[in-house]
Amino acid sequence: MRSLVAVENVSLDGVMQAPGRPDEDTRGGFAHGGWASAALAADPAAAQASTGGLAATTGLVLGRRTYLDLLGHWTSTPEPNPFAEVLLRTPKHVASSTLADPLPYPATTLLGPDPVAGVRRLKADGEGDLVLLGSGQLVRALAAADLVDRYVLTVVPVVLGLGARLFDGRYTELEVERTVATPTGIVVGTYAVRRPG
Repeated sequence: MRSLVAVENVSLDGVMQAPGRPDEDTRGGFAHGGWASAALAADPAAAQASTGGLAATTGLVLGRRTYLDLLGHWTSTPEPNPFAEVLLRTPKHVASSTLADPLPYPATTLLGPDPVAGVRRLKADGEGDLVLLGSGQLVRALAAADLVDRYVLTVVPVVLGLGARLFDGRYTELEVERTVATPTGIVVGTYAVRRPG
């Protein structure tokens, strides 16, 4: 059985919305887009820590917006580009009610009309880790269905005050597996979801 690992950038107040660019996601009037990119660019140790434990990745799980934005950005970024080849060849499973085959990037399948059921099937099939990147609505739905097994959280020392939050009021017990604190104040933590019993 595969594990589902949510890999997220979050602010100190738990916001995950639009960490990469000012125009990434302005829903709800969010005006702080790009809040994590400069901090992470200046701290390669944090970037390394956030991806270092993902060697067992056997597939990516993405929401539609994240899929189109992430692959669109990295496949159009000139060399040297460490992510495009990995993103293109890794099997991708996308939650969308609007996309249809053929999908714009190779090795991509749709999760079907019920993404929670689709991820449940994926977890039951095979070994290794399914990695969920960004995808706020999807990660919250999968957490509510008790399908997220671990979180890798890169916590950037900024308080945004508003924006979509990762946990959004949901009580979740976590067990610390690993933490790395960098000199710039970024903390990368790997947390297993603690389940009753």
